Amino acid sequence: MEANYLESAKKQFEYYKMLGEKTFSQLDEMELFWQYNLDSNSIDIIVNHLWGNMKSRWTDFLTTDGEKNWRKRDQEFEYVIKSKSEFIKKWNDGWECLFTALDSINKDNFNTKVYIRNERHTVVEAINRQLAHYAFHIGQIVYIGRIIKADKWKNLSIPKGKSLEFNEEKFAAQKTIKVSSNALRA
Repeated sequence: MEANYLESAKKQFEYYKMLGEKTFSQLDEMELFWQYNLDSNSIDIIVNHLWGNMKSRWTDFLTTDGEKNWRKRDQEFEYVIKSKSEFIKKWNDGWECLFTALDSINKDNFNTKVYIRNERHTVVEAINRQLAHYAFHIGQIVYIGRIIKADKWKNLSIPKGKSLEFNEEKFAAQKTIKVSSNALRA
């Protein structure tokens, strides 16, 4: 069960990472720094926050509190990223820290108690907490990207008004697999 849960969690994290990257690929450098107003976050601010959170939560995940004393959370919401290359570097660094930590979890340490801000969590609770947090911010990134690109936005999932067509394709592919499988048995 532990292995299944970890595999599922990794897939979900990979999915949200992909959504962010598909959004970035549609934006130019200036658009990564666009903000709706002075009180709203730009995509680069959100990425900087995700990076800070990931580095803090996933560094020494099983052995130290997830809120590291070296973390400067308030600075994560300031303009510190200066270029798209720095932006991409922080994005990848945060995710690498996360996946390295997930890869360190096994049946022998799965029941370790994990602390975040001195609050005790099971490994599952800690992972779920971060998965929900990152999904929230990736949703913001996608939404901001969509606002910026307007009618030039390329959908990341099923386009509006195309659900029936999408489902027909999915179910047709499944029927093809079943027919092919049955033909092999005959």
